[in-house]
Amino acid sequence: MFDYLIVGAGFAGSVLAERLANGSGKRVLICDKRPHIGGNAYDYYNNDGILIHKYGPHIFHTNSADVFDYLTRFTEWRDYQHTVLADVDGMRVPIPINLNTINKLYGLNLNALELKEFFEKVREKREPVRTSEDVVVNAVGQELYEKFFRGYTRKQWGLDPSELDASVTARVPTRTNRDDRYFTDTFQAMPRHGYTRMFENILNISCITVALNADYTELQKEVAFREMIYTGPVDAFFDYRFGKLPYRSLEFKHETHDVETFQEAPVVNYPNGQPYTRVTEFKYLTGQVHKKTGIVYEYPKAEGDPYYPIPRQENAELYRKYQALADAREDVHFVGRLATYKYYNMDQIVAQALTVYGKIEGLKRKEAVALRKQPAPAILFPTGNGNGNGKPNGRPVVEAVS
Repeated sequence: MFDYLIVGAGFAGSVLAERLANGSGKRVLICDKRPHIGGNAYDYYNNDGILIHKYGPHIFHTNSADVFDYLTRFTEWRDYQHTVLADVDGMRVPIPINLNTINKLYGLNLNALELKEFFEKVREKREPVRTSEDVVVNAVGQELYEKFFRGYTRKQWGLDPSELDASVTARVPTRTNRDDRYFTDTFQAMPRHGYTRMFENILNISCITVALNADYTELQKEVAFREMIYTGPVDAFFDYRFGKLPYRSLEFKHETHDVETFQEAPVVNYPNGQPYTRVTEFKYLTGQVHKKTGIVYEYPKAEGDPYYPIPRQENAELYRKYQALADAREDVHFVGRLATYKYYNMDQIVAQALTVYGKIEGLKRKEAVALRKQPAPAILFPTGNGNGNGKPNGRPVVEAVS
């Protein structure tokens, strides 16, 4: 008899498995339909020995000391400040838009005060701000909106920004200084040995059993458990009773190039003119030294694995119907992006999982993070990411099941 069946071995499921096992001494079975742990953050060494992110770049950043300190139990960190360039008008310019962006794009030599005045001249006031188009045009005007945002958003979401909630483009700020960093969070770092190694350490507890290539609907017929934690699509859980919730999916085209460096930044966005949205070069992210380099092109699409809940009012209304069903299930906890139909960064999912654990145990989040009934497991920080891909010191900690 397991105390918990956890569906999904990404951040939400793995953090809750660790807390329930280490913090409360519960017996946990965590399963995933994929052949690996780590969810979309899974990384591995390809055939050329380059560490890549299978499902596109995952950059860790947070303002939460609780979240960062919690994950530090399971990984060493490599300091990393993420930067992105946008391919616009035949130039590579920084994004988010800042002083360097405008000066390079228009051949100017503005200072911060002059840039503020520039934005005031070109912006078109929108009241109220309801859509993603409103957010950008209200801040920087129509021309910069067309150059940087409209085409990219259309590709990413399959919709015009005027059809999307303001939250989509509100995530990308506009700056009047020269700060080229994509994020400004207090804690910005990458797991030194990769995400997969971190997840292996999170789940390296004797009372956690991991089942991969496993369908939870089959497992629950064969395995006894008291409660479930579900991190998959909420509409699928209820057999699409009210219809499917809309998502955007992605196709990833990975390539290895026989050069040390492929592009001049970790990520280059392509707002216009290309079918892909961005190209990522992983060695910037991982710090790996290798004579070759690995890149990935991202192609958004309508069908495929669900990645991004589409933020529109009618979709939110549809989700609320499923939320009512979920709230009525006292034996199931719905956690994570797919189960709550909301876009979260990695740190937000960790925070949500810690909060849910606190509610299960009747604790505040800080108490929930600290609670430990099991002895601390030995944490492995070897060379490589330990993903069982034939690398030195790799040690698989889970077994695949059919």
